[in-house]
Amino acid sequence: MTLLRLAAYEQTMKWFAVLLGILSTICLVQGWPLAAMILNLPFCLIWAYCGWLHTEPQLKYLNILFSALYVYGIGRAVLTMV
Repeated sequence: MTLLRLAAYEQTMKWFAVLLGILSTICLVQGWPLAAMILNLPFCLIWAYCGWLHTEPQLKYLNILFSALYVYGIGRAVLTMV
């Protein structure tokens, strides 16, 4: 039920995801991989949600995989800082 309530904001979330994608690309160009991963995680979660909303299995599972990789990368970066 909660997923359907967010459907009204789908287009806004997609534009926010585009902004996150642009910012993460800038981070990569600048050589800031951790910042890029932090920005890409919500990007992938938004697109996974949009895949769930429209039952697009390839889109949602690909973004779940990328989200897991970003969580791993962020966790690894945080652990190596300590």
